[in-house]
Amino acid sequence: MRGFLLLAVRIVVSAALLYIAFRGINFAAIQSRLSQISPVWVLLAVLATIFQIFLGALRWREISAQCAAPLGTGQAFRYNMIGAFFNQTLPSTIGGDAMRLWLVRQTGAGWRAATYSVLVDRAIGLIALALIVVASLPWSYDLIGNAHGRLALLLIDVAAISAGLGFLAYGRLPWLWLRTFWPLRHIHACSVIANQVIFNRGSGPKIAVLSLLIHVMAVVIAWCAVRSIAAPAAFEQLFMLIPPIMLITMLPISIAGWGVREATMMVAFGYAGLAPTDGTVVSLLFGASSFIVGAIGGLVWVLSAEKTKNDPVTTDEDILDQDISDLRKS
Repeated sequence: MRGFLLLAVRIVVSAALLYIAFRGINFAAIQSRLSQISPVWVLLAVLATIFQIFLGALRWREISAQCAAPLGTGQAFRYNMIGAFFNQTLPSTIGGDAMRLWLVRQTGAGWRAATYSVLVDRAIGLIALALIVVASLPWSYDLIGNAHGRLALLLIDVAAISAGLGFLAYGRLPWLWLRTFWPLRHIHACSVIANQVIFNRGSGPKIAVLSLLIHVMAVVIAWCAVRSIAAPAAFEQLFMLIPPIMLITMLPISIAGWGVREATMMVAFGYAGLAPTDGTVVSLLFGASSFIVGAIGGLVWVLSAEKTKNDPVTTDEDILDQDISDLRKS
C-alpha cells in the first residue's frame, strides 16, 4: 500500500510539473517546432543515448570489480539497458538501480556486494556531475544573466558538491563506531570503496574519463535534439545548461524525470536568453530518446535468461561479512 501511494504521489508530481512547464507555452510554437523535426538527428540522439549507457557499463564494470561482484563488459551493458527500461516505469533512476542490483545478485554475488556496486556507481556519477558544474561556473555565470538563475545554480551545485565530498570524507574517518551501527556502516563501506576506486592509480583515471564522457554524452543528446528542430542553441551553451538540469532531474520525485526535466529545461533556457518553448521541445525529445532506448532495454529484458532464473544461494558468505579494513586494500 505504501509503495502504491509513493508511486501515485510521483505520478501526480510529474503531471503537476508538466502542467507548469506547458502552462505558459505557446502550443502553436511547439507544433511548429515539432513539424520541423529531422528524423536523422533524432536517430543520432537515440544512438548517443545507447553509447552513454555503454560508457556507464564500462564504469560500472570497474567499480563492481572492487565490490566483489565482477561483471563482464557485455554483461554490464545488458544490465544497464534493462535498467534503462525500468527507469522509464519507476521513479527517477531508482527503478533501474533496483533492477541492476537484482541482476547482479543473480550472478551469485551477495546482496551486499551487489548493492555496494550500484550505490557506489551512482555516487561517483553524482560527484563527477557536481564537479563538472563547479568547473563550468565562471562561464555559466556569463551565460545566465538572471540573478535568481545564478543563485539557484550556485545553491544546487553547493548542495551537490558538499554531499559528494562529504560522502568521500566519511570513508576516511577513523571512528570505529561508524562500522557498527546500521546503516552507518554500509554508507561507510560504500565511501571506502568509492575512495579506493577514485584514488587508485589503475582505476582512478579510467573512472574520471568515463564519468566525464558520460555527462558529455548527455550534452550531445540534447544538442542532437536541438539540431533536430533547428533551434538557435550552441553546443557551448548546452554544455553550461545541461549538467545542472541533469542534477535536478536525478531527484526521485517524478516518473523517469518527466515533468522535472521539462520545467527545469524551460526555466534554464529562459535564464540563458533562449526561447523557453525550445527548451520544452528539446526536453521532450531528450525524454523520447530515453524512452525509445528504454523500450529496447525492455526487449533485452524479455529475451534475457535472468528473467526466469531462480535466485541463487550465495555460498561465499565471506564476501558479505568482509571487514572494512579488507576493502581498504588495493
